[in-house]
Amino acid sequence: MRGTGAGRYGEGLFRPEETGEAGRIDLGALAYDEVSATRLTALGAGPGWNCLDVGAGTGTLARWLLESAGVTTVLAVDRDTRFLAADGTPGLTALDTDITAPDFDPGRFQLVHARFVLMHLRSWRRMIAKLASLVAPDGVLVLSDAVDLTSATAPSTPYTTVMRAMWQALRETIGTDISWVPDYPQLLHEEGLCEVAAEIHVPPLVPGSAISRFWADTWGRTRGALLATGRVDEAGIEQGLRTLSSHGGAGLSPGMLTAWGWKTEESARGRRR
Repeated sequence: MRGTGAGRYGEGLFRPEETGEAGRIDLGALAYDEVSATRLTALGAGPGWNCLDVGAGTGTLARWLLESAGVTTVLAVDRDTRFLAADGTPGLTALDTDITAPDFDPGRFQLVHARFVLMHLRSWRRMIAKLASLVAPDGVLVLSDAVDLTSATAPSTPYTTVMRAMWQALRETIGTDISWVPDYPQLLHEEGLCEVAAEIHVPPLVPGSAISRFWADTWGRTRGALLATGRVDEAGIEQGLRTLSSHGGAGLSPGMLTAWGWKTEESARGRRR
């Protein structure tokens, strides 16, 4: 999965080989896996389903699909599958690949799922179409990416100052763009998918929670890029970190918008014409 500026996504910020990176990914999973699992359960993920999990990270959701939902197979794709390759979970296959490559075509699946992936890709519009094409008739595409309510209209606090610097740093180094994420329902309609819907989950920033620890770790790993934006200095970052760990509350965490749509036999025929 390639971004911009730094080449492969995270090459200059979130190196898979860096000590603690798997733990940072797992903190994000702890914050959002239950929400994702609830949605996939409601959509009917279960026995007989062959699934594609794009940006699988450490494989927490892929393993849930197999062990709890009881799906038949999961192909877990990521830019670096070192956290998955030796997993050994029956039905789980890891594929280390670049999903933006023209020849990326691993088959057709009852479920195609990608979480916090497309927001990092400049080719996000093309990739929505690509992932939709991998959904089998009567299958479902489920896409999740970040939305941030700590926008320019939110009060300026130590927390929001660092968060705004972080989004700028990610945009300048990786190419991250979340401005289009609220358009997901319309974008899925444009791909011919049916029964399209969406929901947003905003996890509370409780001191010591998985999401608070995730942001603290993320800020720590992007400290140089944060400072380079000129929007925050060392003292400001430390203030933001103290706010995350205080019982006074930091405000609203960035949330996760999840959108989904079904491919029918009719829509599949229509896309092939």
